[in-house]
Amino acid sequence: MTSATAIALIGFIAWALFLLVLMELLRGRLVVLKRIPANEFRPDNSNLSPFMQRLARAHANCVEGLPIFGGLLLVALVTGQSALTDPLAYPLLAARLLQSAVHLASQSILAVNLRFAFFAIQLAIAAYWAIRLLSGPVA
Repeated sequence: MTSATAIALIGFIAWALFLLVLMELLRGRLVVLKRIPANEFRPDNSNLSPFMQRLARAHANCVEGLPIFGGLLLVALVTGQSALTDPLAYPLLAARLLQSAVHLASQSILAVNLRFAFFAIQLAIAAYWAIRLLSGPVA
């Protein structure tokens, strides 16, 4: 049976991949419809719609967080300490998905505050895991 830690790591990677595929499909559509030349895309989508800009940033957030959050999950798996990360693995993944979903939906003050709350949950879980993983194997 696959651990919650492994599923959360795969889920985190799959979510980042989903956002990237979505962005490239939407960009591809713009090229096919001749709304923008293929060589005029900016990495942050700043020359595209507000949604596309939020999509680029949501994807970048996932990529930026993967070494930290995914790295801790991977360390737990490699060192046989997934019993430490399993209980909070799904909440971490849920917080990541919700952060991205809110990012895609809006940039209102409420949305920004919600997005930060979901990110803060991830930070708290990661800090807890880092301290516990540095303390040594779970008995």
